[in-house]
Parts: sequence; C-alpha cells; structure tokens
Amino acid sequence: MRSTLSKILAVATAALALTACGSSTDSGAKTLRVGTLTDAPPSIYLENGTFTGFDNELLRDIAKREGFEVQFVGTEFASLLANVANGQFDIGSSTISTTEARKKTVAFSNGYSTGFTTIITKKGAGLTALPAFAGKRLGVVQASVQDDFATKVGGAEVVRFPDYNAGFAQLKNGTLDGWVVPKDIGQKYIDQNPAVPLDFGYTVETKDTPSAFAVAKKDKDLLAKLNDGLAKAIADGTVARLHAQFFKTEPLPKELEQGGPGLPVQNPGV
Repeated sequence: MRSTLSKILAVATAALALTACGSSTDSGAKTLRVGTLTDAPPSIYLENGTFTGFDNELLRDIAKREGFEVQFVGTEFASLLANVANGQFDIGSSTISTTEARKKTVAFSNGYSTGFTTIITKKGAGLTALPAFAGKRLGVVQASVQDDFATKVGGAEVVRFPDYNAGFAQLKNGTLDGWVVPKDIGQKYIDQNPAVPLDFGYTVETKDTPSAFAVAKKDKDLLAKLNDGLAKAIADGTVARLHAQFFKTEPLPKELEQGGPGLPVQNPGV
C-alpha cells in the first residue's frame, strides 16, 4: 500500500503537470522540472520534505555550474521516461539505467554511477542462486531494470509495484519471497529496519548500463549542459565527495574518481 506521503506527492505531481516546463525565476535563472522518486535512499529520497540523495545533490551541483535551477517533483518510475519524452519533466533523476530499450524513448547524459542488482530475501531462506527462485514471488518496481531482470528468472512470478516502499512492505509481511532492487537501495532498507530479518539472496554487478539523467531527445542543449557539468564535477572531485557522503561502503568506479575519464553514454540518432 502506498504511504500517505506518496499519495500527497502524486496529487501534487498531477497539479503541477499543468505548469509549463522551463519557467524562469525572478533572478533570471531558468528553472527546470525534474521527475524523481521519493523512496529510494541513498540515491533519491525525501528527507524532512526536501528531495535529496546522491543523484539529486549531484544534479543540484550541475545546475549551479551550468546556470539553471531545478524543481524536483515526486513521481512513479513507470511513467517517468514517458513524461520526460513528452515534456512534462525536463529531466529524469532516478538512478535510471541506460538500456538500449530506454534510449528509444529518451536521451541520456553520461553515466554518474554503476551498481549491483540484488534479490533480498528473509534471513535464512537459503535462496542464493537464481534457479532457487523458480516458483517464488519476486517484487519489483514496475518498468525498472530490476523488472526486466526478474522476468528472466526462470519460473518466478513477478509482482510489480509503483514504488520501493510498497514492495518492501510486501516483503516484510511475507507475501513476497524476494525483492529485486539496486543493492545500495536494498542495503539502506536493511539498515533502517534492523528488526526485520532480511538478507542478500543473490547479487549481480551491472556495469554495462550506468545510471544517468534522462532528457527529451530534442533537448540537445540541455544534454550538453548536463554532460559539461558532470565532467566538471568528476574533474574536481565533487562526484567522489558526494559518493562518499551517500554510499558509505560501496566503492566508487575508477572512471568517476577525481580526474577520471567518466562513463560515456552513446545516444543513437542524437
């Protein structure tokens, strides 16, 4: 079941959809609307009513460098890329993996993180290999990369949710056998819920589709700004600093270390 906060944000998102993207502030800086999630720490989440997390703080830094401002709007992942493509949002910021299928809908900035996909289970379940999940119920956020991953787990029943909180609630009450999530998000939920006996059942590294910001294919100027600001943030160590702030144990990819070459993303036809 969705939290009250998520419901409020959904209503706010619907109302804000009537506002045109790319408005200007009194200071003259252009304000861009950013679609993001509310419940996926440490990457993207709400804290005391403010959108934060690694992805969103990095985007704030890039915006400052490139002369625009950002207005974050809570949304569900399943509709995020379509709403970037149709102009409801100027940018998508939600640890979005740069798959070839998604490149048909939007263009992506260069990558700012890599990670791992994991299946979280109840402690002691003994589900540590993919064949063990045949006949099991796997929860995922709808339209996520983890959704794609789960559909390829032979014999598993995939149960789709609009957000991470809803999936976690079902895992906690025992109606799911596994919860497929990015490992850093799963670790955060485990850390924040020590009374719930959970464990990592199966984990696989995902290096070929780094996370990136999404923009409409036609918005080449904004894409160039995002890449320019990201390159500067890598060069001066800002990406490394933010990564260390939000990811306490996960190593930073060498490409994103201070002065590193970055993680280039190709956008066919853009």
